[in-house]
Amino acid sequence: MRARAGLLETLFWRAGAVLVVVYAVPPLAWILSLSLKPAADLADKRFAPRHVTLEHYRAVFADPQFPAALWNSVGIAATATLLAVLVAMFAAYAIVRLRFRGRGLILAAALAIAMFPPVAVVGPLFDLWRTLGLYDTWPGLILPYMTFTLPLAIWILSAFFREIPWDLDKAARVDGATPMQAFRHVIVPLAAPGVFTAAILVFIFAWNDFLFALSLTSTNDARTVPASLSSETEYERWFGRELLVHDPAAVDLSRARGNGLPLLWNHNHEEPIGRVRDVRLEDGRLRGT
Repeated sequence: MRARAGLLETLFWRAGAVLVVVYAVPPLAWILSLSLKPAADLADKRFAPRHVTLEHYRAVFADPQFPAALWNSVGIAATATLLAVLVAMFAAYAIVRLRFRGRGLILAAALAIAMFPPVAVVGPLFDLWRTLGLYDTWPGLILPYMTFTLPLAIWILSAFFREIPWDLDKAARVDGATPMQAFRHVIVPLAAPGVFTAAILVFIFAWNDFLFALSLTSTNDARTVPASLSSETEYERWFGRELLVHDPAAVDLSRARGNGLPLLWNHNHEEPIGRVRDVRLEDGRLRGT
């Protein structure tokens, strides 16, 4: 009976994994196909390109806006991730290990902050950042990102720290280790899977942000990839950029109409960026309206 239940569970998870792959791979394959087609063939409604070209990728990296946005996204998301995970490690350890009043209140407050709608604060932040000189700077994005990355990291690491046997911490103390040494050499290595999990999720959340990146930046000094993608109007370049950084936005293939080009949908927006209604060639480039 147990063997049959184990077999059913294995089949269930494998079938679920197959469904996820079948759902996720076709849009990426379609974007790859479009990014490898010449501009004149983008509206031919064929999946496989008749002629493979790398002109779109060359055009993407020839434009100074995209490399700058890519560098900004990597640097800002990595810095926000490092700060959030580092602070969350100490906060989660204190919440789980120490006994004091208000521990549950701290976790509830962190969750409430994470659930607060960013659109409600982006306006005041815009005015405040311009006054303080943080507008269009890396710190001007890293600080808002900490408001939703830090609570997420605290909750994830708190769950991992609860599963660690505290007898190991006590044994290290008995052997003469200080609280910081016990935390660094015993607790943190055991919580490494949780730390990496939190870092990956926090990085994705910071990378995908669109609202703050669009509202609190105006130049290549701090504009990130999602904000840069939203301003791209040349669709042959958009597909190359989208394949390189496909997390901030996705292509909704089920809504394709007429000319075969998909609806451009940003997952951080409730509104579509736009639908391609007409395609024409101008100066050797594909234009959509």
